[in-house]
Amino acid sequence: MAAGLIFRQLFELKSSTYTYILADAETKEAVIIDPVLETVERDARLIRQLGLTLLYAANTHVHADHVTGSGQLKEKIPGCRSVLSLESGGKADVYIKAGDTIKFGSMALEVRATPGHTDGCVTYVLSDHSMAFTGDALLIRGCGRTDFQQGNPEKLYKSVHEEILSLPDACQLYPAHDYTGQTVTTVAEEKQFNPRLTKPLSEFCKIMNNLNLPYPKQIDRAVPANLLCGLQDS
Repeated sequence: MAAGLIFRQLFELKSSTYTYILADAETKEAVIIDPVLETVERDARLIRQLGLTLLYAANTHVHADHVTGSGQLKEKIPGCRSVLSLESGGKADVYIKAGDTIKFGSMALEVRATPGHTDGCVTYVLSDHSMAFTGDALLIRGCGRTDFQQGNPEKLYKSVHEEILSLPDACQLYPAHDYTGQTVTTVAEEKQFNPRLTKPLSEFCKIMNNLNLPYPKQIDRAVPANLLCGLQDS
């Protein structure tokens, strides 16, 4: 973890979503990644308690399993701007693409395009490459599904290997979800132990095309709302 970084990992129980707050300890400028509507009050309270200035509410993609809290955070914290990939098709104040940076104080997050779960998936990498926030592209010993929302297993495999597993082995990887009680992994661990992404591409695609998972419970509510920053009446 970078020196001078304030870091919090938060959890939303219903959708098993992780939200992350990163801030520069000196300037107190902050970014929140993947906020959830149901926990906006908690997040806003913590941001106030820590004396942070929230610059950005950044989503890793247009989620299908929960409604983003970005819109409500903007209402509660003046000056906060929502961030989303240009490829997502959603509404945001700031649109990002591969190679962009999100700056907060003396720190920055690099944007890496990691499509495959959705076209608009991005991974945020701390500029010293000590941490990365992988959204649904790479999970701990797993990966995001590819059977809806522009999902493409071949594209996901390429994204993860080229943009995430190419980071230093010690880089800590923080996903958008976990369903087994784990909180963090590393590049080295996933290169060795991920049961899907250690397979050859053809076998990976076969696995992903035969998962036969039920649709996310909140998909009909979440996707339309998240295309509008979590505020359907916007």
